[in-house]
Amino acid sequence: MRITARGVGLLVAAVVLLVAGFRFAYPELTVLGAAAGVAVGYALVTAAWRPRLAVTRSVDPDRVARGEPAVVTLIVRNTGRLRAANLLAEDRCGDRCVPVPVLRLRPGRDTTVRYDVPTHRRGVVPIGPLRVTRRDPLGLVALARPYGETVPVWVHPRIHPLGAVPPGAGRSLDGRTDAVPHGSITFDSLREYVVGDELRRVHWRTSARVGELMVRENVDTSLPRLVVVLDNRAAAHPVRSAGVAESFEAGCEAAASVVAAAVREDLPVTLLLVAPDPAGGDPPLDRLAAAGLTDGGGDVLSTAVSRLRQERLGDTLVFLTGPGGRGDLGHVGALRGTYPSVMVAVLGATEPTPPGGAGLVVLDAADGAEFAAGWDGIRRW
Repeated sequence: MRITARGVGLLVAAVVLLVAGFRFAYPELTVLGAAAGVAVGYALVTAAWRPRLAVTRSVDPDRVARGEPAVVTLIVRNTGRLRAANLLAEDRCGDRCVPVPVLRLRPGRDTTVRYDVPTHRRGVVPIGPLRVTRRDPLGLVALARPYGETVPVWVHPRIHPLGAVPPGAGRSLDGRTDAVPHGSITFDSLREYVVGDELRRVHWRTSARVGELMVRENVDTSLPRLVVVLDNRAAAHPVRSAGVAESFEAGCEAAASVVAAAVREDLPVTLLLVAPDPAGGDPPLDRLAAAGLTDGGGDVLSTAVSRLRQERLGDTLVFLTGPGGRGDLGHVGALRGTYPSVMVAVLGATEPTPPGGAGLVVLDAADGAEFAAGWDGIRRW
């Protein structure tokens, strides 16, 4: 609850009039002071009354690529019996507020507002809640209350069309990696039997040893398992324009493009961020929409590289960084023994990466579109 400047002035006047009236025995001043105090009290009671409003909000669509349209439809209905007079309402849309006409909304009536969501920047745009401000007739007190839930709109990075992903590699349990022809199937692991598994897949020797049925898990080794790593360290993207690291935005577009190409061809793909990712369980494009730069230097990268080496999440590694990450390519180069195919892309590059970058294939690209244009030329690394 907030007392307006007019309310503060009237409250001060009430105190002064009451003190002067009692001090100098002027009943007229006392009456005026009491009237002013009663007015402020009435304003407090009036503003404290909570209007009964039902808020329905929908976004179509709630997930868009950067620059694509998204429209919010907001319906506010007066479910009370009394007219909700002297109401001001505005709906939150990211960093701006959209006015909603509810000033004289009669009982049982509703009002509908439609507005566009700003999608010119990648990110998660919070929509809502509706903020309704109740004022008394004299404008002495204002009380704001939230209505409705907050609905997120996921603005994904732009996706640039890419050519085919790199060819696959054969994997065996002893860790060796060999090129294999298209369409081959190889043994990958053993797991416990579950109802519905084919008996011909039971590994009887292992089942006899462990005392329970174990079945074979096979993989198609012609399908590459992609691991896309996005460098979200602030040190890797030092250049800012209006507070935005365009090289990181380009990295998000490159990551989204590789992930989309893999999904389009039904290939397994894993998206990782160098710094810890609180939205690790979300879909890849949602994670890229919510991704931001974090503090951290070579130690954060070393931790990520250690995880990549220990878990060996695939056979094809795509590492996306910015101009500030060129000095750390030695860490990535150390993964060549674990991942048969390693490619590095330096986004936001204004000049070529010096030769000798840990013996890696490096693609320099100013933005996501240039990354897509250069992808086909080096995808057979």
